[in-house]
Amino acid sequence: MIDLYTWSTPNGRKVSILLEELKVEYKVYPINIIKNEQFNENFLKISPNNKIPAILDNENNISMMESGAIMLYLAEKYKKFLPTTFDQRFKCIEWLSFQTASQGPMLGQAHHFLKFNKGKSEYAEERYHKEAQRLYNVMNTKLRKSKYLAGDEYTIADIAAWSWVARFEWHQIDIRKYEYIADWYINISNRESVQKGYDVPSIGASIPKI
Repeated sequence: MIDLYTWSTPNGRKVSILLEELKVEYKVYPINIIKNEQFNENFLKISPNNKIPAILDNENNISMMESGAIMLYLAEKYKKFLPTTFDQRFKCIEWLSFQTASQGPMLGQAHHFLKFNKGKSEYAEERYHKEAQRLYNVMNTKLRKSKYLAGDEYTIADIAAWSWVARFEWHQIDIRKYEYIADWYINISNRESVQKGYDVPSIGASIPKI
C-alpha cells in the first residue's frame, strides 16, 4: 500500500496519475496547501521540503519527497513507464529532468504572475510568458519527431509534462498553435487512468479541453 500525500496541483497529479496507470493500491491523504497544512510537523517527517506530493511505501517503509524522485521510484519498483534499455532509459530521465528543472518551475512562475498576481509586474509577466512560449516550442519540436517525449513509448516523462500542460490556459497559451503538443495532449487526456488520477484528492476538477 502506498500512502499519497497530495493536493490538486500539477505536481500532485503527476503521482496520482502514475499510481492509477500502475494499478497500484494507494490511500490519499489530502494536504491543503491553501491552509498551509504542508508545514504540519507530521508531514515534515515525510517531506522535509514541506511540499507536496510525498509518499510512504508501507511495504518497504520508505518515504519519498519531490515528484520526479517519486516517479522514478515507483516506475523502478513496478517496472513500468521507465524504459529498460540504456539509451531509452536515459532519454526518459532526460525529459523528466527537463520537466522538473525547466518546464515546471518556469510555468509555475507564469501561474504566479499571469494568473494570481496580474498587474503587479509587467516585466515578470512578459518574461515568464515568453519563457512559457519557448518551453512549449521545445516540446512541440520534440513531439514533431516522436509520438512521446522520450521516443515512441509513453513514459513518466509524458505524465510529468502533461500534468503542467493541462494548465495551458493559466499560461495564456493557445495550445492549438502547437499542433504536435495538442495531439499528444488529447491522446494522453483520453487515457482512463489519467482521467481517474487527475482529480485527486477529489475536488471536482476536470481536464481542460482544447
